[in-house]
Amino acid sequence: MVFEKIRQIIAEKLEIPEEQIKETTSFNDMQVDSLYMVEIMFSIEEMFGITIDDATGLLTVQDLCNYVENKIA
Repeated sequence: MVFEKIRQIIAEKLEIPEEQIKETTSFNDMQVDSLYMVEIMFSIEEMFGITIDDATGLLTVQDLCNYVENKIA
């Protein structure tokens, strides 16, 4: 569930098909710059009602999913 929602947000922000986004996809592979990352993080915070304190080390979609899952647990 978390992955699907995060994938939807990323696809919307980057204007790419959701099918291109896998758990192992890195943000570098998707050419996510700092502005896109801020937009993605803000949308995720709103959707899940959390605060992302530190995005350092969130290199792949799976890293981000794990972070969110730990915050909402």
